[in-house]
Amino acid sequence: MNILDRIAERQRDNFSLHAQYLNPQMVNVLKTIGFDRHYVRAEGPYLFDDQGDRYLDLLSGFGVFALGRNHPKVVQALLDVLTAELPNLVQLDVSVLSGLLAEKLQQITPPGLDRIFFANSGTESVEAAIKFSRYATGRSKIVYCEGGYHGLTLGSLSATGDPHFREGFGPFLPDFIEVPFGDLAALEKALSRKDVAAFITEPIQGHGVWIPEASYLPGAAALCRQYGSLFIADEVQTGLGRTGKWWAVEHFGVEPDLLCMAKALSGGFVPVGAVACRSWIFDKVFNRMDRAVVHGSTFGKNNLAMAAGLATLDVLETEGWINHAAQMGRQIVADLQPLVGQYECLKAVRGLGMMMALEFGEPKSLTLKMSWKMLETANRGLFSQIITVPLFTRHRILSQVAGYGMNVVKFIPPLTLQESDRRWIVEAVTDVVADAHRVPGAAWEFGKTLATQAMKTKAGAR
Repeated sequence: MNILDRIAERQRDNFSLHAQYLNPQMVNVLKTIGFDRHYVRAEGPYLFDDQGDRYLDLLSGFGVFALGRNHPKVVQALLDVLTAELPNLVQLDVSVLSGLLAEKLQQITPPGLDRIFFANSGTESVEAAIKFSRYATGRSKIVYCEGGYHGLTLGSLSATGDPHFREGFGPFLPDFIEVPFGDLAALEKALSRKDVAAFITEPIQGHGVWIPEASYLPGAAALCRQYGSLFIADEVQTGLGRTGKWWAVEHFGVEPDLLCMAKALSGGFVPVGAVACRSWIFDKVFNRMDRAVVHGSTFGKNNLAMAAGLATLDVLETEGWINHAAQMGRQIVADLQPLVGQYECLKAVRGLGMMMALEFGEPKSLTLKMSWKMLETANRGLFSQIITVPLFTRHRILSQVAGYGMNVVKFIPPLTLQESDRRWIVEAVTDVVADAHRVPGAAWEFGKTLATQAMKTKAGAR
């Protein structure tokens, strides 16, 4: 039986297989909120289920599918490499595909980032940046931001300022210092002893889509230079056109010392991550022939990943999706902005390019306020679910809550959205936000169900 026959035969067993062999809690979540669909096909920004329904994917695999799913040029590049019988991962060799991708990345990254290290994921890229910073500076301390997210391996998690992901996994690596995002005074205090190897931050915090003041990142980079620390830009999610420029740091005129990337570089097919860094940093780490392999990743330069990266960059460059993302994202935010004045629970609409957020907060009117408090008492951030769930079940739009315990709904769609998709989003969000302000109403009946489930879960945990 070939693999396609096997998939077809077991297509509807996906939830039972995961419940038995993988993560049953994930299955419970999907069934509780009504996201338990059987997807059978994907194309561009769309998913199709076994009932023939089409869904608009504003989650895009947590930002992986910048080009949408199954872009034909990326597919063709992978097929070409698969059928060419090329040597792969010889290890005691250097491959032309990794050289070509490194050359291209050097051309599109900010000035001065002349060396590239390849890994398999965003968190591996962050781990490499931390190690490189420590070795190059001879210092051990890493400063990171409250609320930031850099990955779930131990080093990356040590720099992740979200207690939900850290709980129970300590102790973490020593010499990691947390400062508030956007606070230059706190950052200077942390750097001023001149014992910090690097400051790491997302240019825009993914958990919440928090966009800093225009002066923050330039000020942070200047402080790093003043005190001899390196500036690491984690562009794993924000990079490669997501915000309407190649890199989010370009919005702020910042040139980092190390830049981490992953997600979209894969084309949605083959895991890949990379760190672009200054030559002197790389040359300090790999400073002798006997240190040529002092840090690496077995699959980091595999042919399929390199081909996917090259094809992705070619599509982004030649098909104009980055400028398109800037314009389309700006229009969607502008279309949704008037809702802030119309609906008291909606406090803000913000974004850059195809990275957008709807922020909700406690209302003032008595009836809504009582309902809000009921949800928040059951589980902080639960209101967001009465937005994301009907967006999915009623309008077939897949989205996410922007972070644990947050009343922020996040959209990170493919860069390839069209006018019809924009109208789909605006009409759906308008309907769902309006419905969330009708008490009693269907949204709040569902909210009560979620609150009851949350309370039962808490009671069971005790």
